[in-house]
Amino acid sequence: MNLTINGETQVLSAETLGALVEQLRMKPDRVAIELNREIVPRDQWPQTALHDGDRLEIVHFVGGGSGCDLHIL
Repeated sequence: MNLTINGETQVLSAETLGALVEQLRMKPDRVAIELNREIVPRDQWPQTALHDGDRLEIVHFVGGGSGCDLHIL
């Protein structure tokens, strides 16, 4: 099926959001997903069906610091 993910059309076989996250090898606890302009809670991903032409925005959360040391003179 054709899905538009973050503005790019992709052909994928996932039938649910949960399967999509798994297929794309994403870490579920570090991702937020908007399906057709609606944010889908993580606990609903396994039963949220995908359909040809759906539009998704997927945001990945990353951690870390700036890599700079703060020195006070």
